[in-house]
Amino acid sequence: MSRITRRGALIAAIAAGLVLAAPAAAQAHVGVSPDAVEPGGSAVLTFAFTHGCEESPTTALRITMPEGLASVAPTADSKWDIAVERADNGLVSAVTYSAVTPIPSGLQGAASMAVQLGEDATESLAFPVEQQCEVGVNEWIEIADEGADPHDLDSPAPVVTVAAAAAAESQTDAAHAEHSDAQEQTDAAPAGIILGGAGLLAGVAALIVSVLAYRRSA
Repeated sequence: MSRITRRGALIAAIAAGLVLAAPAAAQAHVGVSPDAVEPGGSAVLTFAFTHGCEESPTTALRITMPEGLASVAPTADSKWDIAVERADNGLVSAVTYSAVTPIPSGLQGAASMAVQLGEDATESLAFPVEQQCEVGVNEWIEIADEGADPHDLDSPAPVVTVAAAAAAESQTDAAHAEHSDAQEQTDAAPAGIILGGAGLLAGVAALIVSVLAYRRSA
């Protein structure tokens, strides 16, 4: 293989690598569902994730309880060993779910608990989560300032809004609409990258053909 041919092949390989190296989707985090509960109401909250610590499997979730909960009852699940921590007043202060089998990154894991809101619950309840992995730890503990967008945070804590049914439904619909828009943008990105990369490859191929033709005619 001539030097120019080898160089052209190398350039083409690099271009192909750029096509395949699509940017990461919107940053993954630990989410909670439902994300809104009526004042004084109760709900079964499910904390879910689809990632580990980079590629390391998840081994445990330690979820810290906010003030404003009258009671917490973790859901028994054969996939988790559950340890409950209590404050001096007897209320649950944290729950640790330890995976019976580590959950690989890319598979969904979920842990649930039943909660009852107390009369002193604020309008927003944050549940800081420490995600422990075979290698590394993710701390989902950041809370957005008032008026700030929580999506701008690097490591947002799961948040439950305390609102009347109509307001909660409106907020949930708005959140779903925002998520759908973000997902559409994320889905559109790989297509644009592939098309752009295809153009780049075509340009590289044309350049190689032109150089080879020039060399032959020289």
